[in-house]
Amino acid sequence: MATYETVMIARPDISAQQVEQLNEHFTNLIKENGGEVKKTEYWGLRSLSYRMKKSRKGHYVLHNLDAPAPAVQEMERQMRLHDDVLRYMTVKVDELEEGPSVQMQSRGGGRDGRRGGGRPGDRDRGPRRDGDDRGPRREGGGGERREREAS
Repeated sequence: MATYETVMIARPDISAQQVEQLNEHFTNLIKENGGEVKKTEYWGLRSLSYRMKKSRKGHYVLHNLDAPAPAVQEMERQMRLHDDVLRYMTVKVDELEEGPSVQMQSRGGGRDGRRGGGRPGDRDRGPRRDGDDRGPRREGGGGERREREAS
């Protein structure tokens, strides 16, 4: 059987419990058609990059599947028909990831509680410059102009 990753975005006005029921529905659908759901991750209610069907947020869910193509096609058909699903995307992969996905790892302790880009080297500039390591001040370094303007 082939392996797939499916990310689904559900409407924001449904509860997390209803999202879990939605996951169970699609998991049972895959099992009935001869497949297996290896992993399901709920990424939470997240902001969308742009509005979809008048929504600015959505419940994100990842499914790792080991299923035949007809089972995945049936799941996608059901997702298209379901009112609570805003978008979905299924990608065929060579092998499934073990452990938590990148999205779940970014929620973990890797960012030291900071918000922002999280680029390497960001906010890691070393100690601030001390005033003593500069060279001596020049005579008339800008103060003369202020004195002339005041007179």
